[in-house]
Amino acid sequence: MNTVQRFAPVTGRVLIAILFVLAGVNKITGYAGTQGYMEAMGLNGSLLPLVIAFEIGAGLALAVGWHTRAVAFILAGFSLVSAIIFHADLADSVQSVMFLKNVAIAGGLLAYVGFGSGSLAVDDKFSRQSPDIQA
Repeated sequence: MNTVQRFAPVTGRVLIAILFVLAGVNKITGYAGTQGYMEAMGLNGSLLPLVIAFEIGAGLALAVGWHTRAVAFILAGFSLVSAIIFHADLADSVQSVMFLKNVAIAGGLLAYVGFGSGSLAVDDKFSRQSPDIQA
């Protein structure tokens, strides 16, 4: 396995994970504003602690490659639902870019659903078969 094949998956996981972890942390520091925005979009603001825990927890799980396929699948769905709820005003250029950003993130996450975590992941350490064996 060459260096790119070894380090590209973990680098990608960490880069995507940073987005979710920082989003969760920013929701803590801007709690009242985020709660108000959620309520303005028709969601119950009391769900915010769950969203924060999910973003931080799932982001960290993705970063270390723990249950990568399942976490990536759930995060992809979360990204698509968030795009539809919060960024569906495609006539607004900023919202359109945010919508497409969420769709692109979901696309990247779906690659992990299809191909797994790659090397340097918790999943790799507990795999029942050697990482060199192709399924």
